[in-house]
Amino acid sequence: MCLVRMKQEGRSGKYMCRIIVHFMWEDVQQRGRVMGVNPYILKKNMILMTNHFYAAILGYDEGILSDDHGLAAALWRTFFNRKCEDPRHLELLVEYVRKQIQYLDSMNGEDLLLTGEVSWRPLVEKNPQSILKPHSPTYNDEGL
Repeated sequence: MCLVRMKQEGRSGKYMCRIIVHFMWEDVQQRGRVMGVNPYILKKNMILMTNHFYAAILGYDEGILSDDHGLAAALWRTFFNRKCEDPRHLELLVEYVRKQIQYLDSMNGEDLLLTGEVSWRPLVEKNPQSILKPHSPTYNDEGL
């Protein structure tokens, strides 16, 4: 969802997407090394995970841009790994993704790029109107 939001911020946002993904993979590699995974196996699995990641991103992007049926299909395939016994769980997740995307869209893009702070909505809202009022970020200008 963060990548979807960042892509709306033009060149800077697309650069931020690349940075987010880069550091995600750096973290995966570092954790693999700490766990003592054989470097050959780690590299082989990283290639497989990369393919799965980009397929998931494509599916989620298509789902977010389409109707709830399209998003539900993407979530069912990827998030639930085609094993969701209770359709209410899928319905709840579709609703959550939609409201979180709406909330992220209401945030100021420059603030997101400058602070990197993203607040996540609860799965079930106590006050549904609160998604329309994002909190103002705090800036850390230390070292500038």
